Amino acid sequence: MVASTSDSRRPDPTGRSALLMIEFVNEWLNAAGKLRFLMAHNESAFAASVEAGKRALQCARAAGIDVIHATLKLSSDYRELGQAHFGLRGAIPKANTWTSNETGWQFHKDFTPQANEFVVEGRTGASAFASSNLDVFLRNQGISRLYLAGYATHVCIESTMRHAHDIGYEPVIIEDATAAFTEAQQRHVIEHTVHHFGWSIKIEEFASLLGRRR
Repeated sequence: MVASTSDSRRPDPTGRSALLMIEFVNEWLNAAGKLRFLMAHNESAFAASVEAGKRALQCARAAGIDVIHATLKLSSDYRELGQAHFGLRGAIPKANTWTSNETGWQFHKDFTPQANEFVVEGRTGASAFASSNLDVFLRNQGISRLYLAGYATHVCIESTMRHAHDIGYEPVIIEDATAAFTEAQQRHVIEHTVHHFGWSIKIEEFASLLGRRR
């Protein structure tokens, strides 16, 4: 299944939208986070993505669209992941990340969810939809378009984008509000993957789209 690379259509701004903030949490954003070192080779882009994430959140709140926050919180013995020794199911226990008895999974202070914002629960995989209540929330709210921001672009953002597309949503990556471990990884997703599943836009376009809704 191949989408046309010549398709330059932009996402329709008139439908009901939500901003999905994926893993703006201590594991990535706190200096002591266990995953923070992975962004060391892409430090300037990562720092810029944090600022763009703040702006995306501010714009969404000002425009009154739904804001959704996703983290990953697992049992201390990782029982949800089974006995796998490959992929993230093997890497996460090895890194000892995302356990409920530590603070890495908690939202960073600059991205604390407000009382009226939805926090995804039950997630067990790279996609924010994996075993979670995200899909049922979106359908019950009549949301069809999902703007994505967060980490990492080539892992959880891409996984969520693919999943969203395949179950009927319109995913739009806010590309400068995301970051990968390297510039090459980021560029590959934006230039070679996104067009098969949705769109990517810059934070300025996101702010402009929401500004038209007010």
